[in-house]
Amino acid sequence: MKISKIKGFADLYGTESDRFTLMENQARKIFGACGFTELRTPILEYTDLFKRSIGEETDVVNKEMYTLTTEKGRSYSLRPEATAGVMRAYIENALYSKNQICRLFTTGPMFRHERPQKGRLRQFHQINCECLGSESPLADADMITMLMRFLHALGLQRIQLEINSLGCKQCRPVFRQALRQFLDALPEGNLCEDCRRRRTTNPLRVLDCKHEECKKLIEKAPRITDYLCEDCQRHFAVVLDILRQQHVEAHLNPKLVRGLDYYCRTTFEVVSGEIGSQSAVAGGGRYDGLISALGGPDIPGIGFACGMERLALLLPEPEPEVPDFYLLVMEEKDSSRAFLLLQELREHGLCGEMNFTCQSFKSLMRQADKSQALFCLIFGSEESASNSLTIKSMRDGTQQSVPLDHVLPFLQEHCHE
Repeated sequence: MKISKIKGFADLYGTESDRFTLMENQARKIFGACGFTELRTPILEYTDLFKRSIGEETDVVNKEMYTLTTEKGRSYSLRPEATAGVMRAYIENALYSKNQICRLFTTGPMFRHERPQKGRLRQFHQINCECLGSESPLADADMITMLMRFLHALGLQRIQLEINSLGCKQCRPVFRQALRQFLDALPEGNLCEDCRRRRTTNPLRVLDCKHEECKKLIEKAPRITDYLCEDCQRHFAVVLDILRQQHVEAHLNPKLVRGLDYYCRTTFEVVSGEIGSQSAVAGGGRYDGLISALGGPDIPGIGFACGMERLALLLPEPEPEVPDFYLLVMEEKDSSRAFLLLQELREHGLCGEMNFTCQSFKSLMRQADKSQALFCLIFGSEESASNSLTIKSMRDGTQQSVPLDHVLPFLQEHCHE
């Protein structure tokens, strides 16, 4: 019986893997320059962590988590998102005692049991950033500016930043009540099944519904920005003003709510019209009460996540890494000498490989061609006798004999011109 991969899970190979490596390398470069430290958290956590952080009434917890229960009744879940695990690590390791402001970023796989679609699989990957310890609007603007710098460094241009404020624990309940009254007055049968449930359990999520009929029904829904308290208005105005000064174009979207319960005040998404209906490639916001809700001190925070599969859809084909050389050995008796030369060249920073099995010259040249190396180093019986190599340029076909002890300087000169 043939064993295949599980539906919604993917193998990443070749250029697909190269795109992920590019994203991770750019993230480490740009986030590191902004003072962020990489954190690696487990992919399996206690289920209660996600219930308390994401919210028991969210679709993620209700429908999408991969959960297992042990014989002793303990419940564990594969992480459906990264922020909860980062908060748990931040509290458990008392990272708040080391720095007033803690900047952390993570990369890795997340898991949600939902219908696989373009740019979103059941095992998907995210890059996450969290800035903990400041409630200043400067922290919000700094995170958004850094995110846009990262996305532009990847070569993404046709993207749009959408932003909103979700208020705080003082003003958001007033808006929730107004929104619930508006939703209760709608004909129930016209709302989708999820929205009929959400209007009681989590009414803000109705604003984020993707069904066209629901979108039409909520066009005249109350706007949360009309209900912000004075402090939240001031906070949001500063964020928008700083972004303008940084020439970061932000589109106000009063229906942007994000999907998780812990968000407050500034929330944002970066969207692209080039990847279908699931247009968000990154998003995040402020979550000032999350750390205390998980048993830690009352410390504010803001963060964002980038969906790597969705970003990969927008990235151009990466340029392949071209090897410097292919070492072609004709005789078994010369394999050991060739192998020592191979290791010496690699130790000096050159990239290449050799054949481990001696075949016909024609077959070995085909292998050299497939490698796309800049030079083919031919080690045959004549070269063995004269302690030299024939070095052939795979670009123009020219070749010359080079003494073995001159091969390294020759390649160093010609491979990095």
